[in-house]
Amino acid sequence: MTSTHAPQNPPLNLLVVGGAGYIGSHMVKHLLRRGCNVVTFDNLSTGYRDAVLGGEFVLGDLADRAALDALFARHAFDAVFHFASSIQVGESVKAPAKYYANNVVNTLNLLDVMVKHRVKRFVFSSTAAVYGEPAYTPIDEAHPKQPINPYGKTKWMVEQILDDYDRAYGLKSIALRYFNAAGADPEGELGERHDPETHLIPLVLQAASGRRPHISVFGRDYDTPDGTCIRDYIHVTDLADAHWLALQRLLAGAPSAAYNLGNGNGFSVQQVIDAAARVTGRPIPVIDAPRREGDPARLVADGTTARRDLGWQPTRIDLKTLIEDAWKWELKVRPGSLIELN
Repeated sequence: MTSTHAPQNPPLNLLVVGGAGYIGSHMVKHLLRRGCNVVTFDNLSTGYRDAVLGGEFVLGDLADRAALDALFARHAFDAVFHFASSIQVGESVKAPAKYYANNVVNTLNLLDVMVKHRVKRFVFSSTAAVYGEPAYTPIDEAHPKQPINPYGKTKWMVEQILDDYDRAYGLKSIALRYFNAAGADPEGELGERHDPETHLIPLVLQAASGRRPHISVFGRDYDTPDGTCIRDYIHVTDLADAHWLALQRLLAGAPSAAYNLGNGNGFSVQQVIDAAARVTGRPIPVIDAPRREGDPARLVADGTTARRDLGWQPTRIDLKTLIEDAWKWELKVRPGSLIELN
């Protein structure tokens, strides 16, 4: 899509774990566009079969070591992309066992099968939650890693495991620490379908479309220009391109690494609401609520290293574009909607 790398010849054989989910499905589309042979492995606990737009689909769970072993015995994979983690911060606090089992134990199953079958390249979806409360912003990769919830802790554990597996087994990896994934496929084929939905932009657009009665703003007394929290949003298609470039770097023999993925610019909650009202031409009911525990005022990435090492240049970086793409998807999935974009 946005990368200038030519398609591989012969085609790469790639496994996308969690490829039926939000970011994984965009990745599958991105890889298919590049002529890759793609296998999606997903248990459909949070993903959707119809979001996998091509390639081979295998229904399976990372907890099933035998299924993974059989899959790797059938295919000579050049690399693996991992998008199958559990991702809800609040749930991770209430149900940590689920997060340690899926995000750590199940990832170990995958890595061990990779080692057994001599698959040496791994691109991992990590998170800015590995940093915890920001000591400074923008946050670079050298920032202290002090995650404050089980979700962030499990992702940081996997990153440390990857470091050990590199030294012991030669498994090369790139961990990509997302800030806030947002937007939807510009062609309208894919978008966010989380249940429950926790991301701000789709929540705001659901309030605009009438699927939800209002949007809650958690705190208006932060040390920001308008008093609401500021976050760094990165378009999902730019995320997919970063993963592609990470794979190219591993194929070129680069060492294992971890990179922040963000725009380096933040938008406040109120800015998102205002932009959504402009894009949709609809009122967005808002209810003010108290601050949530653990919500920092600003979370903004320093993405300099990813741009330098990966040659990554995000292209869909303005808030209007992010919201327009997400609104197209909201109109598609909202039952009976005949609303048109302004």
